[in-house]
Amino acid sequence: MESSFCTAEELIAALRGGSVTSVELTDEAIARIERDDDVVNAICVPDFGRARAAAVRADQARARGEDRPLLGVPVTVKECYNVAGLPTTWGIVAHRDFRPDEDAVQVSRLKAAGAVVLGKTNVPLGLQDIQSFNDIYGTTTNPWDPGRTAGGSSGGSAAALASGFGALSIGSDIAGSLRTPAHFCGVYAHKPTLGLVANRGMVAPGEPALPVELDLAVVGPMARSARDLTLLLDVMAGPDPLTLGVAHELALPPARHERLGDFRVLVLDEHPLIATGAAVRAGVHRVADALVDGGARVERHSPLLPDLTEAATLYMRLLISGSVARFPVESDEQLRTRVAGLSADDRSLDAVRLRAMLSGHRDWLEANHRREVHRHGWRQLFTEFDAVVCPITPTPAFPHDHTPNPMARRIDIDGVAYPYFDQLVWAGLATMPGLPATAVPAGRSPEGLPVGVQLIGPMSEDRTPLRLAELLEPKTGGFQAPKQVVPAARSGDGRPGAA
Repeated sequence: MESSFCTAEELIAALRGGSVTSVELTDEAIARIERDDDVVNAICVPDFGRARAAAVRADQARARGEDRPLLGVPVTVKECYNVAGLPTTWGIVAHRDFRPDEDAVQVSRLKAAGAVVLGKTNVPLGLQDIQSFNDIYGTTTNPWDPGRTAGGSSGGSAAALASGFGALSIGSDIAGSLRTPAHFCGVYAHKPTLGLVANRGMVAPGEPALPVELDLAVVGPMARSARDLTLLLDVMAGPDPLTLGVAHELALPPARHERLGDFRVLVLDEHPLIATGAAVRAGVHRVADALVDGGARVERHSPLLPDLTEAATLYMRLLISGSVARFPVESDEQLRTRVAGLSADDRSLDAVRLRAMLSGHRDWLEANHRREVHRHGWRQLFTEFDAVVCPITPTPAFPHDHTPNPMARRIDIDGVAYPYFDQLVWAGLATMPGLPATAVPAGRSPEGLPVGVQLIGPMSEDRTPLRLAELLEPKTGGFQAPKQVVPAARSGDGRPGAA
């Protein structure tokens, strides 16, 4: 069988039925990577030798009568996860030779479920960009247009899925890093409820792999179908066995509804701080029309919706203060000089980000208190609605922009330039309060680029947006494989954009 663009569910059925072996699936995936990845540059750390050995073991296990959730299915893993014996660099040149000796907890869960790990996928420097490029592995391109980004920071994983390099991938998300690449590449992703999925071993190179509770950041599944997201989330979800797992077991509630006509959905396509591009707005409307066609109750406004301006401001404060604490960008003295130069009434997101770089613990506590107020607001909203549909970013994938200072970059929205990082406000809508959000394909732009939207659900009710995504899939077209990628200009090492 030609398996490259099959869903994991289809591959599992074929494996169980005996019409294909894991060795055959793995060899086919490797052949496709070797044929096409010079252009896409999604797989930055191949592990084909161990993948073939794992596929042999999977076939032997099945021959013995064993069956596990992902037995024999080829998958990829975002570079930021520790995989024993492989580099974990986060794109940081100083760590190019770091090799952990223990798998991340999610890599262990993948392997325990029988998955065959093909290798690791590319990321931006320090995981801190909406694109995926770095001085070690070069640039990941969009499978639909090599001149455009695949997104970040899970851009390599999204590009791999869109290119047929494995059936599933795992990524992470603090600023849309699962959802934005899925939107740009036309695949599916799920940002789980904060704390639902153990993250140990998804850690900066050289740092101890401890079971810490991250603020804002989550790890989660990526796939080519909504049902595959649920399949992979069921493998990933659950507390760390070293901490909460000692006394807690996961019991996710079922989806609120099984029929599309029973869902109550709030649809948003406007944000007070940034425009929504016409292509993305059209994608939101396509999903809204599909909901109405399916009999769902759809509303465009609600007084219960937490204030979007304050939500974006809180998100930027929490995001930037945490980021700068881990990766300082300049001295406190320089920052204080820059902040002192701001007008007292400057409430732009650029000003919010700059002030957040000097945040202290008292500032964080105040922002965290306001976050709890927003969480309560969302709880109230979800008594009247089951999900919120909204953009992920304001535009489809944009052309590569490697301007060294990202704060100087701009995002073009239908001819109007906005600060580059302002486009994060839609992703932050779910991230700041820790809500689950499922990214789903929603058609194409006039240029033929993928457009996605996110389905935000109630906290700890991840199965609700996932079920809604599944019901919408046949109505919105779901994943479609890109046309043959036109070869891009090569750099000296054969990979586009490599440094």
